[in-house]
Amino acid sequence: MAVTIQDIAQRAGVSRGTVDRALNNRGRVNPEVAARILKLADEMGYVPKHRRADKGILKLGIVTQLSKSSFMLEVNRGIQKARDELSELQIEVLLRESVSVNAEEQLAAIDELVAAGIQGLALMPVDSECIREKINELTEERKIPVVTFNSDIVGTRRSCFVGMDNRKSGQTAAGLMGMLTGGVGKVMVITGFFGNNVNNSRVDGFVGEVKKSYPELEVTGVQGSFDNDKEVEKIIVNTMMDIPDINGLFVVSGGQEGIERAFSSLNLKRRPFTIIYDLTPENIDALERGVADFLIDQDGYVQGYEPLHLLTDIIRRKNEIREEYHFTDINIKTKYNI
Repeated sequence: MAVTIQDIAQRAGVSRGTVDRALNNRGRVNPEVAARILKLADEMGYVPKHRRADKGILKLGIVTQLSKSSFMLEVNRGIQKARDELSELQIEVLLRESVSVNAEEQLAAIDELVAAGIQGLALMPVDSECIREKINELTEERKIPVVTFNSDIVGTRRSCFVGMDNRKSGQTAAGLMGMLTGGVGKVMVITGFFGNNVNNSRVDGFVGEVKKSYPELEVTGVQGSFDNDKEVEKIIVNTMMDIPDINGLFVVSGGQEGIERAFSSLNLKRRPFTIIYDLTPENIDALERGVADFLIDQDGYVQGYEPLHLLTDIIRRKNEIREEYHFTDINIKTKYNI
């Protein structure tokens, strides 16, 4: 958001008029106070309105995936908020969305944005060699900074990552499942896309922690649903018909609406303990009605909002990113605290 004279005044503990006089060298202001105001203005990134146009239009690109997922509602809300704020600073945000997790489709979107003249890119990367090479080309050859969010990708020179520590969230889910089951039984894991780094990190964290801390809790397997609720339903029904004593279900991605239909179809006397992700309207309803026990939320709004502001700092203010990982909170929700 554009820093205003009022913001500086509040931080400095002086009146708006004093800040205006100090910034514009109008009227008498105590030299020490004026110096403090000027320093604060610089640190806060204040840009006078009459100078904003002089900087020219800055173009930032942002590329997402799984655009139809209910989780993306919060991400998109954050993107739109940042977009509105940055427009006041003569910064244009160009958004490209993809319904699936497809490397070639994402590569085409990035190339389109580069052709449009972007000077920075926020990206939910597909974990693919061609995307890895493209990021390194942008950062090394074209000097276009890249900030990844929600999902990350190793082996690149991206500036930083904004999102949840997904491996740690998987470990968190394993701890919850261990408490629910008493550390004994069989757990089914359903992921979304195997090409999605977010999904893979959550599964790796979960499986690793179960093996380490709950040796009597067996993971029966990991199956991909493509974030499709009908596929989630089918996986649960087919797996539990083959392995009826499953007492734990961990769904790391979308399609959770299929869980209740599967339980109903199986006519279970007692459903498996269930852990899901993301504070969406459908999942809130699932918690309230007892379809799931725990929900892990990752603050999608921040993931959509923060990358664009970080890129602005890198490009306009020449700020170096001091922290490589900007982790959002791992929020555990039940029907009692949603």
